[in-house]
Amino acid sequence: MGTIFRSEWMSLCQVFLQTDSAYACVAELGELGLAQFRDLNGDANNYQRKFVNEIRRCDEMERKLRFIEEEVVKDSLEVDDANMYIKAPQPKEMTELEANLEKVEEELISINANTKVLQKNFTQLMEMRAVIESVKVLLDSGSRMHAAQSISEAARGEAGPIQVGITPNFDQYDKENRESTELKFVTGVIQRSKGATFERFLWRMCRGKVFVRMMDISIPNVTGLADVPTEKAVFILFFSGEALRSRVKRICQGFHAEIYNCPDNVVERASLLVQINTQVEDMQSVLNKTLEHRRRVVLASGMNVKLWSFKVLKIKSIFHTLNMFSIDVTQKCLIAECWMPTADMSMVMDALRRGTEMSGSTVMPVLNEMETHETPPTYFKLNKFTLGFQNIVDAYGIANYREVNPAPWTIISFPFLFACMFGDAGHGIVMFLTALLFLIFEKKIIAAKIKDEIFNTFFGGRYVIILMGAFSIYTGTLYNDFYSKSVNIFGSKWTNPINYTDLAVWEVRGATQDQDLDFTFSPNPAFDHDSGPYPWGVDPVWNLAKNKLNFLNPMKMKMSICIGISQMFFGVMLSLLNHVYNRSWLDVIFVFIPQMLFLCCIFVYLCIQVIIKWLFFYVDGKFIFGNWYPGSNCAPSLLIGLISMFMMKSRDDGFVKGNVPNYDDETQQFDQCYLQLWYPGQAMAEQILLAVAVLSIPVMLLVKPIYQLMQHKRGVPISGGHGHGEDDTGEFNFGDVMVYQAIHTIEFALGCVSHTASYLRLWALSLAHAQLSEVLWDMLFHMGLTFSTGYLGAVMIFIFFSIFAVLSVSILILMEGLSAFLHALRLHWVEFQSKFYGGTGIAFEPFSFIKLIRLAEGLDQ
Repeated sequence: MGTIFRSEWMSLCQVFLQTDSAYACVAELGELGLAQFRDLNGDANNYQRKFVNEIRRCDEMERKLRFIEEEVVKDSLEVDDANMYIKAPQPKEMTELEANLEKVEEELISINANTKVLQKNFTQLMEMRAVIESVKVLLDSGSRMHAAQSISEAARGEAGPIQVGITPNFDQYDKENRESTELKFVTGVIQRSKGATFERFLWRMCRGKVFVRMMDISIPNVTGLADVPTEKAVFILFFSGEALRSRVKRICQGFHAEIYNCPDNVVERASLLVQINTQVEDMQSVLNKTLEHRRRVVLASGMNVKLWSFKVLKIKSIFHTLNMFSIDVTQKCLIAECWMPTADMSMVMDALRRGTEMSGSTVMPVLNEMETHETPPTYFKLNKFTLGFQNIVDAYGIANYREVNPAPWTIISFPFLFACMFGDAGHGIVMFLTALLFLIFEKKIIAAKIKDEIFNTFFGGRYVIILMGAFSIYTGTLYNDFYSKSVNIFGSKWTNPINYTDLAVWEVRGATQDQDLDFTFSPNPAFDHDSGPYPWGVDPVWNLAKNKLNFLNPMKMKMSICIGISQMFFGVMLSLLNHVYNRSWLDVIFVFIPQMLFLCCIFVYLCIQVIIKWLFFYVDGKFIFGNWYPGSNCAPSLLIGLISMFMMKSRDDGFVKGNVPNYDDETQQFDQCYLQLWYPGQAMAEQILLAVAVLSIPVMLLVKPIYQLMQHKRGVPISGGHGHGEDDTGEFNFGDVMVYQAIHTIEFALGCVSHTASYLRLWALSLAHAQLSEVLWDMLFHMGLTFSTGYLGAVMIFIFFSIFAVLSVSILILMEGLSAFLHALRLHWVEFQSKFYGGTGIAFEPFSFIKLIRLAEGLDQ
């Protein structure tokens, strides 16, 4: 396990491999996963490379594997899992694997073809049996007599559209006319969905001279083929004359109906039916044996198809990597170039030796480290805990080579900023326990290989979620917020500051049992000075106060400003580590120091004022350093003070001069109850701070470009530029350097202002989450508690709690959690990382079988 503070040292190496041992050596490097190969044949297309034929063979094997897998899925069988850590097959095993796949494919194709023919014959026999049985029923019901009458009426122009199901009375039909008319019929089977259209078309084309009788049947699909229709209908068409016979057959062909010849004689029909039943039984037996054999083949294939897929994937990736190697003039040596961690070069060499021994070659590979001016790829050695936080950073941009990595600090700062916005201990417990279950059943979940994208997103970030839940419990206890309610653990330390009724109004209206109390508490700290304030977090009594938002909002707002400026200050400090590591002393003196002066003279100074207000103005009145501090209500306004600082307005010292304000016992008010300055000489000190901050801007903007221009004119190599300002020919361009420096100067100066305001989202989202939680409690669960008498009360509590729990999880934990996550993401990407992080590096992508298999399987990296 290496450090993730900076990326690993990387080396560009040249590898010489004998042609016979190249495959085995690359296979061992794929198992190791520490070498990123460069394509030395970039000018050649895929058809001009050495191992193009092997790649084609692998493509053909992949096609066969897809076909086999489809057949397995078609039979509703599961593809058995395989060990992805199996060794890559040797080249001689490739031919054997090809033969196995070809044999299985041919066998399945043959079985499918035979099954299709057997299903077709079985369907025809079933249809013929249904036709004979239907003819027997229809003829016995007098359909021929009905047809004769209908056809006779149609000949006289008396027949209308045929009404199926209406059978006229044939008792008075003229026997002589029936004998003189030779009535013929055609039988067959048609799809049931075409029956109505088929009947109407016959009536119109034959002008009502064809009588139609139909009966619905169902043909069993014993093979399970998707293209075998089962819902069909038997039809009998009665007509007279050979002309109508040919017309009826053409219509049947147009509707893709199957015509079956049915004997007129009853005895012949009975004999034919017996023969068909015997054939159906024989066909059923053959079909069952064929399907049983197919299932055995498919079952055996399903047990090996995943293993075969892994083997083919490894073979193909090896030949794809070999195609990136160059070949010497003797055609006996392959030359490769690859990036690898410097600390792991010995492991790479050991893998090359193992590959050479496995191939039986006597020529050992050669590994040489090359000198290069190219930018190496960025590689961090991570574990499953740090991977989630590194992914958060990499989503913004890959770290530059050997640049300070934000991930170690993100492990703490990201869940903490999330918790500042989430800030509910009850919701944090739910989140923590959910992530804890992921960790407890981690191995089982990984073994299940769940491919649901949303689930894998949560499971992949399980270590991030568990820290977010833990920090949410911490901030929730500080806010004393547990499902919108406060928890009184240590006993409230609040006392009524009765002496300041102008500042502290405690109203008790309707103090009866049936009416609510209306509390308005003092904005001053009003705790028992003998025992001190509430030991941990906010005093629970503020949950009862009518003006609790007036107390909590300023606290959370100032807290957000202090946290934000602290993180920005830390980000600028991390930029110093980059400058020192790169030995860019020019950036240290003329970039870092002016940035720190600008940030400290305005924004850090503001944080110091907030802390002073919290520390010094915490009692009702006190002398500090010989000056009178009457309380937080009389403290100078931070906003007005900051505006006055920028406008350089003169302000009265007020009480700072040591004058104790006059206090009127009758009105209980001070003559004056405000301060304009924090300390003597504040106006002059702020003018100096403002001047330093303003002067630091032209220093950041001008000094570095001018210094580089002077170095260029003297012919001295430019330091501290990091490549900026050079055109395509490598010449120094002062205009480009000036534009680049101006962009960064403006971005930093304006960013300090906008980023400070951006951190107010910590307060805003915390307020929104608390208010939504309170609304859900008051409008749902509190309503259920009002019905807490009798059986009805128990039912109502259960119902309202169920709704409360569902909405709490879906809205407050999932939706609000996602919102806080995205805002914390933005604070790290923009406000924090922009102070020191470039994020324009190149990711290290080694040749690794495990990564390729995970990518093919759709699993998280």
